[in-house]
Amino acid sequence: MAPPAVHGGGATPPPEEKITQRVFHFGKGRSDGNKTMKDLLGGKGANLAEMASIGLSVPPGFTVSTEACQQYQQHHQLAAGGGGAMPPGLWDEILAALRCVERDMDAALGDPARPLLLSVRSGAAVSMPGMMDTVLNLGLNDDVVRGLAGRSSSRFAYDSYRRFLDMFGNVVSYN
Repeated sequence: MAPPAVHGGGATPPPEEKITQRVFHFGKGRSDGNKTMKDLLGGKGANLAEMASIGLSVPPGFTVSTEACQQYQQHHQLAAGGGGAMPPGLWDEILAALRCVERDMDAALGDPARPLLLSVRSGAAVSMPGMMDTVLNLGLNDDVVRGLAGRSSSRFAYDSYRRFLDMFGNVVSYN
């Protein structure tokens, strides 16, 4: 599947145009979104998109739109027994955005030699300090942490892994 469509340089689509894109990439001086899209991208996502589009140094990443999250919730509720089902095509869009980040960072998720570590942050159109979940260092696993420890401080590597497991466990166990 091709990467999600780009609305070009952070330009706002005309109001009558329905945005069908569900995953918005940013970084390396380009962005699929901008600061006017807080309802769609959340405050953090819109601000990261804007900073990237004006050329500020922003680590490459992507934002899954609020509409995609709503589609997921609706689809998940309809799926028999929950089962973690996603709306058709959404996972492919997320994977395409992930591959773009991997290319931009010259790193790969799960690669002990060139590990890509991600920050996963939830967001909303308005700021809600302390209310939204965050998981840092997504991408660490037993193999990756050993590779990271071999190239950096092992204390740093294993402490990062411990923090990832703690955050992931807290977010997943409560949701």
